[in-house]
Amino acid sequence: MNVSAIIMAAGSGSRFGEKKQFKLLGGTALYFYSLNKFLHCEDINEVILVVPENRVADIKKEIANIKITKKILVVSGGLRRQDSVKNGMLSVSNKSQLVCIHDGARPFVSEKLIKQSIIACSNNDGAIVANPNFDTLKTCKKGYVKKTLDRNNVWMAQTPQVFWKIKLLDAIAISEKKNMEVTDESSMMESLGYKVSVVRGDYNNFKITSREDWERAANIIA
Repeated sequence: MNVSAIIMAAGSGSRFGEKKQFKLLGGTALYFYSLNKFLHCEDINEVILVVPENRVADIKKEIANIKITKKILVVSGGLRRQDSVKNGMLSVSNKSQLVCIHDGARPFVSEKLIKQSIIACSNNDGAIVANPNFDTLKTCKKGYVKKTLDRNNVWMAQTPQVFWKIKLLDAIAISEKKNMEVTDESSMMESLGYKVSVVRGDYNNFKITSREDWERAANIIA
């Protein structure tokens, strides 16, 4: 099975206050933790790193000295996540059958989780990593609670998310025609009726979104 990994590191950092993917965590750029994990995973054949257009040249220089035979490509992202994913997909090798998409702001993904998600996808249209939710969830509007959701059916999605390349390309094309706005790739697949399986995630595989998340990550690697 030929598998390409796409590392998403093109975000604007609006919620964090800066482009956190390039901020140093323990002396290493945040995105590099994810990049390094996929480069050393034997199930991954190539890695495509998606970054802001104005950082492509700099990042190419940064990774030029990585001593590994695995193919690494650096491509520019788009305005939205789905645009960045599309740009990454357009650079995927013709040999690849599966595509494994991961957030560059999730530095603690394990090789075990990568392997499990690839295996799960091989028997389905796609597979995502997620954790069950244990908190009580409410929908709120204008400062008031409107509804309590059944938490037994709610899972918190993470990455990696793995899909058959040809099916994800189909989902991207249709979502563009329908002007869909999505926050992850699974949403596109789900909307077309594709079956996406769930792999139990890891609570340490969190996404760094806030300053509190950054402090948590810094404490883990300290």
